[in-house]
Amino acid sequence: MSEVLLVTGMSGAGRSTVSAALEDLGWFVIDNLPLELVVRVSELAAAGALEFKGVAFVVGRSGRVQPDALLAVERELQQLHESAKILFLDASDEVLIHRYEGNRRRHPFPAPTLADSIKGERARLQSIRDAADVVFDTGSLNTNQLRRRIVETFSDASTGETMRVALVSFGYSYGIPRDVDLVFDCRFLPNPHWDEDLRPLTGLDEPVAEFVLNQEPAQHFLRDVSQLLEWQIPAFAAEGKSYLSIAIGCTGGRHRSVAVAEELRRRLGVDNVVFHRDVTR
Repeated sequence: MSEVLLVTGMSGAGRSTVSAALEDLGWFVIDNLPLELVVRVSELAAAGALEFKGVAFVVGRSGRVQPDALLAVERELQQLHESAKILFLDASDEVLIHRYEGNRRRHPFPAPTLADSIKGERARLQSIRDAADVVFDTGSLNTNQLRRRIVETFSDASTGETMRVALVSFGYSYGIPRDVDLVFDCRFLPNPHWDEDLRPLTGLDEPVAEFVLNQEPAQHFLRDVSQLLEWQIPAFAAEGKSYLSIAIGCTGGRHRSVAVAEELRRRLGVDNVVFHRDVTR
């Protein structure tokens, strides 16, 4: 067994989607197991004859997870499995309110109003979010995008890498991703959007990539960012960080940031994940 994952987060932030995506990757997913049984079950899974990519425990569906208890379980898991991690799923209050109003479900955290329930749960879970190894903000992702992020992040769990690096392109018009570690702004580059021939294309298309990258400002930017990341990535890894997410932003997230993110992946010379959040908008 290569990896153990505790999946938790805000109610309505996408645990069901994450569970299904991990199962599709060949993980053994256990949903809503009492915390006091997690460590014992992880031992049984590790000793079992069946080989899984990893074991994921989806906890906290009842809305009553105790942060101290969950963090204590994580510490016990880490003594048994060095790769034990916490994945925290989050979304803004506005998004969660919209989701609950849409499905008419009752929020598990008791409070006079739905907004109060979300506020109370967020306050209770803050220490878990702060301690999480990976945080996904699902508010700007549809179901398919969230599944793709899970696949891209955890499909290489058996490679043994000490730290996984992900590049994310995005559009400032749709908000800065809340689940990234480093953010670089390339809005100073000339915008292909104003070229009628290039506007329908994206940074994944060669004409747009050439337009963006074959300019001295772009080359200067890529050179500086690459040199920065070439020493920062090993430094983050040396500090024990398991996941590093690097975001590249432009205005709409379709042209400049996409082309720059793809070129950064090539220059860094490693098989980084690239997720283009807003390329289809």
